[in-house]
Amino acid sequence: MTPRILEVRTQILKKNDTVARALRGRFSAEGVFVVSLVSSPGSGKTAFLKETLSRLKTRFRVAALVGDLATENDARRLAESGAAVRQIVTGTVCHLEAEMVEQALGDWSLAELDFLFIENVGNLVCPSSYDLGEDLRLVLLSTTEGEDKPLKYPTIFNTADVAVVTKMDLAEATDFDRTLMHHNIREVRPGIEILEVSSKRGQGMSEWIDWLIARRPQRLIEATISDPALRTAVTYDLGDLHSPVEIRQDVLSAQADVGNEAVFRRHKVPFSFVKRRFQPEHRPVSVAVNLGESFKVTKATKGPAEAPRSSR
Repeated sequence: MTPRILEVRTQILKKNDTVARALRGRFSAEGVFVVSLVSSPGSGKTAFLKETLSRLKTRFRVAALVGDLATENDARRLAESGAAVRQIVTGTVCHLEAEMVEQALGDWSLAELDFLFIENVGNLVCPSSYDLGEDLRLVLLSTTEGEDKPLKYPTIFNTADVAVVTKMDLAEATDFDRTLMHHNIREVRPGIEILEVSSKRGQGMSEWIDWLIARRPQRLIEATISDPALRTAVTYDLGDLHSPVEIRQDVLSAQADVGNEAVFRRHKVPFSFVKRRFQPEHRPVSVAVNLGESFKVTKATKGPAEAPRSSR
């Protein structure tokens, strides 16, 4: 009987891995960075995600999928951030699966997103076996759960990329042993990144957002300014990273690290050209731009482009 059960489980996981690989390819092609969150119930996962969405939304296009056995309570809470949110009700299933994520995405245009977050069902056991096609997996645990939690649930920590310790505002009240917690996490998963936050007080949230943004892959966009009237030095906001580009009187093209979709907005203040370093793996993309208009990527070119030179 045991071999038969193992065979069924293997087949289920194999199917999930196939769907997850397809999702990962789709996410990559559309330029959306996907982050999944796993934790025990009551760790502050939803509060953490809500605060994350609220902070990112001012600069990026964000959305979230949230899984629960029943109710749409968490989806309603997350929607208060202003982000697009969809609930996945799993019924008796104690984890999300790649196929559930695929179905929940429905008619969402992934090309219009910079970040997609997937909040798993509150559980530290089952989710460890199911790949969701994410780029980054966070495991959250609070200061109220005990420093030995990583030792009790080693598998989920081994499959995570980052450990986030939540409810740091309660650390003193709960006699939280920070040194022991870090030791136990790294005892199970050597070298893992550990972040500490309090969603309620805002402690560590800015550092977390900066850390996350820094790990989102950037693509090189070469923007050709098609309006001759723009042949003066002006500042443009290149979408999510607010990266300055140089448009000189004798140059009608500019380059900057941005996502694969952006908006040019004219600013009234001049700027200083910042020399940038472009890595070979960045994908150059050419687009035509007019003042004040939105644009989408229209053509991808081969090979890395060179950064524009300053006239100074």
